[in-house]
Amino acid sequence: MAIRFVRLALSGLLMIAATATVAFAQGNRPPQPPDEFRRMLAMGTKYRTGSEFYAALKAAAPGGGRQLPAFNQLPDWSGLWTVGGGGNFFSPGPGGVAPKLTAKAAAALKEGQANEKSGIEYDENLSMCGPPGYPRWLVIPFLREFIVRPEETWLTSETVNNVRRVYTDGRDHPPVDERYPLYYGDSIGFWDGQKLVIHTNQLMERSMGRNQPTQSEQMETVEIWQSVNANTVKADVWLYDPALYTEPWYVQRIYTKVPNEDRSLRIRYWNCNENPNNDVVKTPDGSTNYKDFTFDDKPKEPAK
Repeated sequence: MAIRFVRLALSGLLMIAATATVAFAQGNRPPQPPDEFRRMLAMGTKYRTGSEFYAALKAAAPGGGRQLPAFNQLPDWSGLWTVGGGGNFFSPGPGGVAPKLTAKAAAALKEGQANEKSGIEYDENLSMCGPPGYPRWLVIPFLREFIVRPEETWLTSETVNNVRRVYTDGRDHPPVDERYPLYYGDSIGFWDGQKLVIHTNQLMERSMGRNQPTQSEQMETVEIWQSVNANTVKADVWLYDPALYTEPWYVQRIYTKVPNEDRSLRIRYWNCNENPNNDVVKTPDGSTNYKDFTFDDKPKEPAK
């Protein structure tokens, strides 16, 4: 029934908000110090491309990043997680260091800020129930699970059943002539102790967020995932995209564990198309609205 779906969605969002607040308090992760931010940013700006940076990290790792650890040597990232904060793709980082944007990206960001002030927030992808894609996946607020194995790690979220598969079994990216753009790209990585190092390419051209610039198919990223404490995982992320940045940009994202001692909370498949009230349309002024919104339990007639 339509009203049942609405109630489920609302109760789920309230549960996530409450558990996220408690989880963030448990993680107790202070803001990233400006000196650390500048040091991490400089690690990536030394390299022209993400591929070069990833290759350097791999060469510096024990065994050249080719060692496959035993399962009992991997970090315990079991349970449910949610976003606990961190930087974003276009705002200044700690200490006021701002990303160096191309003229086109700066103009798009300025236009997006003006649209937001006017209440124009239509999203061509999410408004039509599409997947958020990557790297936008890093900042979406929904529940997550991290399935860790020596040869492959899954970074998942409940939004339209997103799964990022990170291959750590020694394989490379597909040959250039076999590549094509994907929502979440192609991710390979290696274990450096208990740090998971990831390189992602083969990404789609798409919006980085509501009223934010559009990434190109040249986008590639390098990530280092590691535990901070039992309730906190951090991801250091470097973004390379000459269509957006004249110099690589760096953000740190924090994920906090959701209290779930009785294991009653679990991830379920979530897709806004399941809700008959989610026929979203773009209004003449560029904002978002629902079509024929109803709270009764009768099937809705198809939109004409």
